[in-house]
Formats: sequence, C-alpha cells, structure tokens
Amino acid sequence: MYTTKEYLIHSLLLLLTLLTTTLAGAEWLYGKSILASGEAALTWTYFIRSLTFSVPFVGILLVHELGHLITSIYHKVRCTLPYFIPAWLGFLGSPSLGTFGAIIRMKGRVSSRKKYFDIGIAGPLAGFVVAFGVLTYGMLTLPGPEYLYEIHPEYADPNFKGYGEDALEFELGNNLLFWAMGELLADPNRLPSMSELIHYPFLFAGYLALFFTALNLLPIGQLDGGHVLFGLFPKSHARISLITFSGFMTFAGLGVIRPSLPVDDLLLRIPLYLGFLYFCFSKSSLSTLNRVTLALSIGAFQYLLVFVQPAWEGYPGWLFFGFLLGRVMGINHPEVQGFQAVDRNRKVLGWIAILVFILCFSPQPFQMS
Repeated sequence: MYTTKEYLIHSLLLLLTLLTTTLAGAEWLYGKSILASGEAALTWTYFIRSLTFSVPFVGILLVHELGHLITSIYHKVRCTLPYFIPAWLGFLGSPSLGTFGAIIRMKGRVSSRKKYFDIGIAGPLAGFVVAFGVLTYGMLTLPGPEYLYEIHPEYADPNFKGYGEDALEFELGNNLLFWAMGELLADPNRLPSMSELIHYPFLFAGYLALFFTALNLLPIGQLDGGHVLFGLFPKSHARISLITFSGFMTFAGLGVIRPSLPVDDLLLRIPLYLGFLYFCFSKSSLSTLNRVTLALSIGAFQYLLVFVQPAWEGYPGWLFFGFLLGRVMGINHPEVQGFQAVDRNRKVLGWIAILVFILCFSPQPFQMS
C-alpha cells in the first residue's frame, strides 16, 4: 500500500519530532538547553530524563493519527501515513513544544457522512483515551516537594519573595478535566500550580494532549469536530460551523479594540482589525455584504462588551488559529449526496466527542504576564 520511500520519510519525521520534543522538553522541565553552557547545558542525563515528556507526548499524537489512518484503511479511503512536523525553536531563543503536531492527508474521495464521521472521530477519541491514562499515571505518582526544589532551589528559601515585577510569568490555563482529575486523584500537597506544571513531564504531556484534542474537536469546517458535526447534523452543519466560528473569533479578539485605548490607536486599530475579521470569513459561503456586516457586528459587540466589563479579555493567541481556519482551511465542509444522518451508535459517540471537547478546552491555554 505504501512504498519503502514513504515509510522511510514518515519514520524519519517521527524520529526527528521525538528528538525536537525532547530538546523542547528539557528546556521546559529543567531549564536545560543544548545551546547553553555551564549549569544550563543539556547533558545526556537530562536528555534521557526529558524522554519522560517527549515519549508520551509524541506517543499520544501518534495514536491520534493512527486512529485516523486505521479507520481510513477500514473504509478503503486512500490517505498518507502520518506527517509529523518537528519544530524546535531553541536556536531562536524562543520557547516551543518541539512540534506543530501531525497530520494525515486524504488522497481519495470520502463518499459518505458515515466515513467522514468515523475517520474524523477515531483520532481524537483514541488520543484522548491514551492522554487520560498518561494524566492518571501522572496524578497518582506526583513526586514530593524536593523534586521542585531540585529545579528551583530558591523555593526552599523561606525568605524568597518571588522574582520581581520585571520577571515574565508563564502559566497554563486550566480546563474542566484537568481540574477534576487534580481534585479527585492527586495528593493536594503535591499537586503543582498551573505555573509549575511545565516541570512535571507526564502532567505537561497530558495537558498538551488535551489541548490538541480540544483544538481538533472544534466543530468547525474540516477539523475532526467538523466531521463529527457533519455526521450529526446533516442539514444544519454549515450554519452551526459558521455560528461556532463567529463565537470563537468573538472571544479570541475580545479586548483588541477597547474604549480605554488612545484615540490615535483606535483610529488605526479599528480598520485593521475589522479588515482582519473580514479576511477570516473570506472562504465562507457568505456574500461580500454579509461578510462586511458580520465583521462590523463582531467588532461592535466586542467593543460594547469591554465597555460594560473592562476587565474582560479574550485570547489573542486564538486569532492566528482563527485566521488559519477561516482563510486557509475554510469553515465549510465538503458535501456528499443525501442528508441521512449517522446511525444511533455513532450519534452517541458524536455526543461523547462533544463532551470531550467541553472537558478539554482551555479558553486561555498559555498565559504570559
């Protein structure tokens, strides 16, 4: 089915991604870099220890993609092997996860809602099961305080009062599942704060897996969640996808334009932002007039919300993803003949997938201040 060359290329990308995520993991977990010297240099010992992050993280991504692949083979739909995308940015002095994820590209035509549904849902559910297991293990085997003191010895000093106002603070945003697992499974005396989670390999890998799972299950366009939506709601999926995407962009850009900004800034920012919103809907089925109206409505609604509640903020990091969805991938789904919904068992799985999305989604997943 696949050539030797294809197996070699995809295997090489997988191994390279394992390497880059290990390098990234060492930076997050222990503050060790292959480019640093002295105490911050990455040694072989810390490289091996960082595999406790990269192996489960890449393993969950692999299981996710294998779910798509095996289901595609079952339905006799031609597709590629998983493409892993290595992305270590340490040479730029920038934090990274070591990968942009993995994808499978369809090479054959998908002829029915059932096939779209099965292929779409198999990946995130398979990955979620493994991620849940990794998180469970991580919650039940949390090390004592001495583990964190090894990484941050200053924490053991009773006179330590923080790094000062000029220090950059990084924190992961919670989600319902992670919060519930922490409450039910973890020793509260050992459970790290969300700002220290990056030092715990199994928890960090599991958290990132939940993040990617939720990202894929967004019920928009041709994402996995869009395939699920396409099967559950054969006649209204396009409308639901548009509404979901509009709500997503409304939250993402909340606070970009606000009354507290200087007038000169607003005069520049408002047209640029409204143009950006219009551009994000350019591959929708809306007419030009409707796209303009929608962009203006979202911008006005965001401005009004912040006027009423100045402390409310969205998550600008979602704007780039929204751009990719709206302009590159599109928010519409390829059609098939007929409007027959999937069967009852698949509907149950579809609603389980929606529940998984709700449990895994973090409105503000990566916070810096």
